[in-house]
Amino acid sequence: MSDHRPTQPLSAEQLAEIAKWPTPAIANAIETFNIRSRATGFMSSEIVGRFPELGVSVGYAVTSKIRASIPPADDPETVDRDTWVEHILSVPGPRFVVMQEMDQPAVGSYWGEVNATRHKAMECVGIITDGGVRDLDEMRGMGFNALSKAVLVSHAYTHLVDVGGPVTVGGLTVHPGDLLAGDQHGVIHIPHEIAAEVAAAAQRVEDEERKIIQFYRSPDYRPGDRDGGRYP
Repeated sequence: MSDHRPTQPLSAEQLAEIAKWPTPAIANAIETFNIRSRATGFMSSEIVGRFPELGVSVGYAVTSKIRASIPPADDPETVDRDTWVEHILSVPGPRFVVMQEMDQPAVGSYWGEVNATRHKAMECVGIITDGGVRDLDEMRGMGFNALSKAVLVSHAYTHLVDVGGPVTVGGLTVHPGDLLAGDQHGVIHIPHEIAAEVAAAAQRVEDEERKIIQFYRSPDYRPGDRDGGRYP
């Protein structure tokens, strides 16, 4: 089992400060620390935020894999739900569920009103999956975020086949305890070593960008004038 739980989880106040920023601003902030390639650390565009109006959700990853194409009784890899709950409760909250779908394309949705209700009760803020979601009105109404590859009608034979290991969703490998932010733009991983500083860094980048934007909106601006900023 691979696990990246934080040594010291952020406080609710610190997480709320991060959640004030959309994921592109979080990405900009992370860039300023030069700790990873700018081309890594986020999921691909195949993972779509289903509820833009819910804004940014931030939480520590709990991970699993599912299959829906065969009944759980016929699958030797089936994992019971108690094992899943034990894993969820072992990771500090708030939690972001990251579920890898072993059927591609997905044939059934694990996620709808019932499972969203169950997981919200366990301090989960939403689901990130390369599988499907359904019951969109109900999930939206309870404020449970959903970022997925598909929207599907049926739950088919959905069942857990792995819990608490690394999963790869939207091209990003996620480990239990990874700090994630997700919104209408997608999902980004926030390294623990800079997490406490990300909100302040986002504000610094925003302040810089405001100056550039104001420069181009000024009535004194003339085409060809240079802003002196970091953008070409």
